[in-house]
Amino acid sequence: MTGSEELADRFEEHRGHLEAVAYRMLGSLSEAEDAVQEAWLKLSRTDTADIQNLGGWLTTATGRVCLDLLRSRTARREEPMGDTQDTVRAFVPDPVLRPLSHIDPAEEVLQADSVGLALLVVLENLAPDERLAFVLHDMFAVPFDDIAPIVERSPAATRQLASRARRRVRGATPSTDPDLGRQKEVLDAFLAASRAGDFDALLAVLHPDVLLRADSGALVRGAAASKVVQGAKAVAEQALMFTPFVQSAELVLVNGSIGMVDAPGGRVRSVMGVTIADGRITGMYILADPERLERLEAPGAAG
Repeated sequence: MTGSEELADRFEEHRGHLEAVAYRMLGSLSEAEDAVQEAWLKLSRTDTADIQNLGGWLTTATGRVCLDLLRSRTARREEPMGDTQDTVRAFVPDPVLRPLSHIDPAEEVLQADSVGLALLVVLENLAPDERLAFVLHDMFAVPFDDIAPIVERSPAATRQLASRARRRVRGATPSTDPDLGRQKEVLDAFLAASRAGDFDALLAVLHPDVLLRADSGALVRGAAASKVVQGAKAVAEQALMFTPFVQSAELVLVNGSIGMVDAPGGRVRSVMGVTIADGRITGMYILADPERLERLEAPGAAG
């Protein structure tokens, strides 16, 4: 085995961890893959003789790539581009889909470390430096001394970044019932009410202050446009508008929690993740962006 082959094998041992870091940083599966690939290119051009902790080096290298992408994304959003406010507010990160039918031991580990769509939405509202400090330190236990050079601040200032982000995350992330069985009961009731067009039954399963984010990507005309809707009555009315689509919807795991996917013939048309508290849906996160959904693989039949 050549030196380059050995280095490639060592890199592959860390790929899953690096993709998890990048996904939490970017909320995009395709961008996360690109960031990890860029980290590999950086490694392949680096003299590895002085790298004592390859995993740590790769984690910080991936973090640097992600930070550059986040800063570029923030700059684009600040440019005048017309009335795109609803689209930005309605943004739903790429979901990770798994079937309900079976979870093997390896998948159970992934699910235990999964990050919900609600948390990823909150992370989108952090400044790039705050997000990096929070994700690397709070989610992956990277020391502040290692994060500080990435954000070009002192360790003490980096600690403050993470602390500020932590407060914002705790204050804005809705809690959700962790019991998958109870989640399934609520989603079953929602699906039954939607399919029957039963407005009162929908109201019963929705929290009075439920918040709906529907992300269809670029601004389009019609009911499918990206939007943010709050309140049980308004959200129930939206749900009734999409009754034909839920006829083929199935329950799946969306980022480790029960959600649903509409994928007739295996082609994903929409994905919905939810947060649930006290037997009612408190948050709905719908991705209906055709361009991003094309890159998603429909999970197997739900069980």
